Amino acid sequence: MKRMASWGRLSADPHHVTDLYDPSRINRIVRDGPLPGLAYGMGRSYGDVCLNPQGALWVTTGLDHFISFDHCTGRLVCESGVLLRDIQRLVTPRGWMLPVTPGTQLITLGGAIANDVHGKNHHLKGSFGDHVQSLALVRTHGEVIPCGPHEAADWFAATVGGLGLTGVITHAELQLSRVPGPWLETESIPYAHLGEFFRLADESEADWEHTVSWVDCTRPGRGRGIFMRGNSAQEVKRPAPGGRMLTMPFMPPVSLVNPLSVRAFNLAYYHLEKWLAGRAVLHYERFFYPLDHLLEWNRVYGPKGFFQYQCLVPREIGQDVVQAVLNEIARSGNGSFLGVLKTFGNRQPVGMLSFPQPGVTLALDFPNQGVRTHQLFERLDAIVREAKGRLYPAKDARMPRELFEAGYTRLGEFAKYRDPGISSGLSRRLMGS
Repeated sequence: MKRMASWGRLSADPHHVTDLYDPSRINRIVRDGPLPGLAYGMGRSYGDVCLNPQGALWVTTGLDHFISFDHCTGRLVCESGVLLRDIQRLVTPRGWMLPVTPGTQLITLGGAIANDVHGKNHHLKGSFGDHVQSLALVRTHGEVIPCGPHEAADWFAATVGGLGLTGVITHAELQLSRVPGPWLETESIPYAHLGEFFRLADESEADWEHTVSWVDCTRPGRGRGIFMRGNSAQEVKRPAPGGRMLTMPFMPPVSLVNPLSVRAFNLAYYHLEKWLAGRAVLHYERFFYPLDHLLEWNRVYGPKGFFQYQCLVPREIGQDVVQAVLNEIARSGNGSFLGVLKTFGNRQPVGMLSFPQPGVTLALDFPNQGVRTHQLFERLDAIVREAKGRLYPAKDARMPRELFEAGYTRLGEFAKYRDPGISSGLSRRLMGS
């Protein structure tokens, strides 16, 4: 047994851990090994969606081979343990890029599909699953199911965003997006209140592919922030940025994220970014993945770990709901360094349990302060519930079951495709098994 944790470091429970390396042996391993099991990639999910306490974890990072790449069409086939970072570094010099990418590239392809991750361009490109052309799924009783949007489409819809509960993804085919190079033309714009954010978001969708905002969560009634947008840059000739990766070198005895540090950081960050606002040309790694340059940054939250609360609410009431959430957080004094606010386009989700759908989403990190933190989340849940919103399972560690069931109305349909030999901490908490 080996203790395994997710990115939130809220627990480190014992698991039976098996590394997967040889695709030809996966069928036997998942069929004959201890059950229930669960595929585990980089462990970058924040809560218990990637954990299976006291059960088996099949670690997929050894499934890291590229199978084929068509330079003319941008079709890529690779194993499920390949990192998004390695895909980007292979294809970007050749004029292609992942069409959708989340805030970290240090996740596996299989994890990106299982959580149907989203990026800053949902209004144009949807979620990750929109660009998966096919995948292979190994079930624990031995069956192998090839599926895609045009083959076994029901299995595909269950697996994309299916939280790893339909089987083990062994490999997948992606359609990449053509790009002129690794650079983006960007613009950052300070705004004083949420009304300005929504105006900027609506105005930017026609001309900008990527839009996102940092929001200050420490000032009730304001909702000020920095709006950022970007497009692929044409004809930029400059060397890729170098520099060493930094690492948070130790685990502090207490969280470095507290009311005083959060208030000071938000104040300083807003005014610094306001002063630096304007246009710039940025490398894709700096624009898409700023936190990847600080390894082990989750250590700043101390030994008790941290939660992320990410909600999605309908666009037509989004401003009022987001303001209510920010007001509640500001009054609690339990704020966040990294408040991320963005809108989703008018696109229906690919998967039965996919998180992205039309609306506005807000994500914030919180240090684990026990009862005080859970009481805040209960108040935020009440706001989201009234708005008929949902929380993101990939980031969740404590969502109430009734809020999950209300937010994911295709849950009953999804249950038909669950693999009975697969379970997770999240599935037992929210689905009963």
